[in-house]
Amino acid sequence: MSADTCTIGLLGHGTVGSAFADLVAARADDITRITGRRPQIGGILTRSLGDADAILAGSDIVVELMGGVETARDLVLRALRSGTPVVTANKQLVSRHGPELAQAAREGGVALRYEAAVAGIVPVVRVLGESLAGAQVDRVHGIVNGTTNFILSQMAATGATYADALREAQELGYAEADPTEDVSGADAAAKMAILARLAFGHWVHLDDVVFEGIEHVTADDMAYARQFDLALKLVGTAERVGDGLSVRVHPAFLPVGHPLASVDGPFNAVTIESAAITEITLSGPGAGGPQTASAVLGDVVSAMIGAPGPPEPHAPAVIGSGVASAFYVHLEVADRPGVLAQVAERLGLQGISVKSVIQDGLGETARLVIVTHTVSEQDFAAALDLIRALDVVRAVRAIRVIDEHFS
Repeated sequence: MSADTCTIGLLGHGTVGSAFADLVAARADDITRITGRRPQIGGILTRSLGDADAILAGSDIVVELMGGVETARDLVLRALRSGTPVVTANKQLVSRHGPELAQAAREGGVALRYEAAVAGIVPVVRVLGESLAGAQVDRVHGIVNGTTNFILSQMAATGATYADALREAQELGYAEADPTEDVSGADAAAKMAILARLAFGHWVHLDDVVFEGIEHVTADDMAYARQFDLALKLVGTAERVGDGLSVRVHPAFLPVGHPLASVDGPFNAVTIESAAITEITLSGPGAGGPQTASAVLGDVVSAMIGAPGPPEPHAPAVIGSGVASAFYVHLEVADRPGVLAQVAERLGLQGISVKSVIQDGLGETARLVIVTHTVSEQDFAAALDLIRALDVVRAVRAIRVIDEHFS
């Protein structure tokens, strides 16, 4: 290692890793002018290539892009404890082992940076950890998974089924052959755990995040969304609720004028709300190797100039309850007189009022689509149990609606 060279140990050489290596070579001259040091890849570790011990020992910065948890955890901990800064895009690693990694970074006196673990090229980690460090954030919510946003955007634009939109996402490289982590909401949940940690200064473990996916969204839901002037997105939310925090991921309808409603395709967007700033929305590409690699390289440059990593939270989070939302309710029911009245009565028993209703006959069955006013999720769950118990109800599906207009 020469004084004017920054040697990067690259752990992983898949889609993002290979894009990162190419980007380092392409941007080396520019980074040298900015930092006074020339970045170069000193070694690459894959399942069949490279020596982990030699790469860790010979690196000024370690970049972890291998994915998975346990092997990555071991190598990242070793690097940090030995005094080598680490940049990672591994949201599962950070969301599951954040306190341990932070402790190792503190022991080694170096930074752990993970901008690319959350929203691709969107610099939300840096904004929360640095630009807004002095503001009290009340809520962070957004679209943090480009795969699901592409699928939902295609369903809305073309009328495609979920299966057809997923197949197109896979053909275009936006979805993996096994898309479970994305479409189940697990990927977004890991990212929201990290954002909650940065926004509120408390450790939030992935297990604290309640999440739902988009697998059960139908073309019918999209059609009714248009009638109600709504857009459907997979939304992650982290907010203060009483003395605790609520962190969750779920499909949600948004009014078309909402800042997140127009975010289409494989893009991400995050809105940060605070009394000090009102709100700001950051958006950009969230899926793709080059985009993630660019965010990783930004963290590498920060590490090269000695910028500190995101601040370390001071205590575990207290997970609160009492979340409220409006709801879209889709019911398949027997086509008999008085069914709507029975459903409305069950909603009324839990204090839930109805904002809008659409009723379509389908022969021997009918479809009821209801949008409620805002209600506590506990009361709504109790009402759904009462509705499902009706002998005229064949199927029920519910999706949250997010906006003050539905309060």
